[in-house]
Amino acid sequence: MDQAPRPADSPAANLRGDADLEHSAGAFAERRRRLRERLGPGAAALVASLPERVRNGDAHYRFRQHSDVYYLTGFEEPQAVALLLPASPDPGGGVEAAQPRFVLFVRPADPELERWDGPRLGVDGARAALGADEAFPIGELRERLSSLLANSTELHYAVGLDPQLDATVMEAVAKLRKTERRGQRPPRAIVDPLAAMHELRLVKDAAEVATLRRAAAITAEAHVAAMRAGRPGAHEYELEALVDYTFRSRGGAGPGYNTIVGAGANATVLHYIDNRARLREGDLVLIDAGCELDHYTADVTRTFPASGRFTPAQRAVYDVVLAAQRSAIELVAPGVTIDQLHQHCVRRLTEGMIQLGLLRGDVEERVADGSYRDFFMHGTSHWLGLDVHDAGAYTIGGTARPLAPGMVITVEPGLYIADAERYPAELRGIGVRIEDDVLVTERGHENLTAACPKDPDELENLCRR
Repeated sequence: MDQAPRPADSPAANLRGDADLEHSAGAFAERRRRLRERLGPGAAALVASLPERVRNGDAHYRFRQHSDVYYLTGFEEPQAVALLLPASPDPGGGVEAAQPRFVLFVRPADPELERWDGPRLGVDGARAALGADEAFPIGELRERLSSLLANSTELHYAVGLDPQLDATVMEAVAKLRKTERRGQRPPRAIVDPLAAMHELRLVKDAAEVATLRRAAAITAEAHVAAMRAGRPGAHEYELEALVDYTFRSRGGAGPGYNTIVGAGANATVLHYIDNRARLREGDLVLIDAGCELDHYTADVTRTFPASGRFTPAQRAVYDVVLAAQRSAIELVAPGVTIDQLHQHCVRRLTEGMIQLGLLRGDVEERVADGSYRDFFMHGTSHWLGLDVHDAGAYTIGGTARPLAPGMVITVEPGLYIADAERYPAELRGIGVRIEDDVLVTERGHENLTAACPKDPDELENLCRR
């Protein structure tokens, strides 16, 4: 397979090196400060990297830092625990002891192990490079945690992610119950991080938006490369390899989630990742792929004709999805809700399903009875950022939350028609999804992935080259 050239004026050219846009130690410190404001003066927060996982035998999956840890610290090594602690009462009235603390537990420096696995920041480096007020070897977490959490009003901690760490936290709480009469009491509540930290993550700062723009540009380049290479006879895995190669070669860490390449009826399987089939004459190819760059991921889906031209039936389905997607993007603005975007797409797609002969009757009736779900069974949008389905609540007080500047969402309607005899023959096995990443701005929105082609005529021109 020919490698896609990298023109000097490509969207992803010269993406690295903007020092003013890089995440800095000051940016992470500012996030910790804002989190403390949300926590309140007496609360503590604990975030930790997840355990490294064995892939098979004695080989591990490549480690990727837990998003909450990276968001607060910028630290990328495994076996890390970060604590934000409230100010400790100082019997002597000193100012220093009355300051909130940032404490890290990290892997200690170990020259012998570092020869095998690479350098470690170590305890001293955690203080110097990450701005920790205190740092300790990770092996000391169990013995130190109870005294560090003593007298906090509440602990913000995600229970259920790591059973071993859960046990350590519960042990620390149990120890403090026994010392309460001596003035060291446990936190009165354990609170889900959704309440404070994930609300911060929901609204992106300038550095985060800049990183997402760069990830989007690389992602657009990768999709275009796949469109040019996706001809009958190629395999889905070849396109996956080309997409992931483009991500890495342009400075990304790789895909932010498993790359989906579905040809023909495989495009009707929402999370199809086998990517083994050969592209055939007349197939549509659906690719859902996003580059992860500096821990932030794009999320883009495009659908294109392998033969270089849509059949009339394919074009009819594609036009329905594209019209719904474009009109939904135009609605994105502060005050609008994701639920409103979804209901808009449901209605537009249902109108199209009736026109295509997939459904019969009145649009409102088909929306009300949910029969559209046979062909559009997922939501239209989700938050995007450090995780592809990013942190943040979708409702406030039981109602859909309004969008606000700095939020980033996907807009991704689709139609998926199973290869079944009950459907019109010309429509069977057609799957179309079109997805863009959209930043909510003060005055409306910015489509971060607008550079990725989706106009059907432009797609046909690309695919015939």
